[in-house]
Amino acid sequence: IRGLFGTGSRAYPDVAALNGAISLGIVQIPLVQLFVIAAALLAMAVLHVIVQHTTLGTSMRAVAEDREAAALMGINSDRVVTLTFMIGGTMAGVAGVLYALVFKQIHAFMGFTLGIKGFAAAVLGGIGNIPGAMAGGFLLGLSESFGPAALLSGFGMPAPYQLKDAIAYGLLVMILIFRPRGIFGERLSVKRM
Repeated sequence: IRGLFGTGSRAYPDVAALNGAISLGIVQIPLVQLFVIAAALLAMAVLHVIVQHTTLGTSMRAVAEDREAAALMGINSDRVVTLTFMIGGTMAGVAGVLYALVFKQIHAFMGFTLGIKGFAAAVLGGIGNIPGAMAGGFLLGLSESFGPAALLSGFGMPAPYQLKDAIAYGLLVMILIFRPRGIFGERLSVKRM
């Protein structure tokens, strides 16, 4: 049991079927990255279908909007909350496996930074909007990848790796200041009495 837990990093097993790359001209795309992108898109599509097109999804949205009113309509809110957490845990597990496939190591605190980045992606896209959160994740990833080089290329300086986090959180702050509902967030109507 002593070797099972701890703060040290562990190597994630290599999947032989995902070794290799696909060649597109001069660009080499590793198979593992293609698999991760496809699996993430599939997981997001399944989540979107569950939330938008099933009875459970309707119940989830009703409980999120007004738990007491949902209970008055016959929805077992405790059961819906439990199932929502189960779905969330499953999605976190899928994300952890996909992350480990690419980066090849796992540790006890690997989800902390990813959780914050996931929250930032959800805020960028619009809280409660699954396609928007996915678009926010892509925007966040692109800004982290290309932002440091774009900012410092004019000064003839190499882009430090740590600058990617500053750009990601700076983007989050700017969105919260200028568009608090996120990029794809809907304007909430105000009821007048």
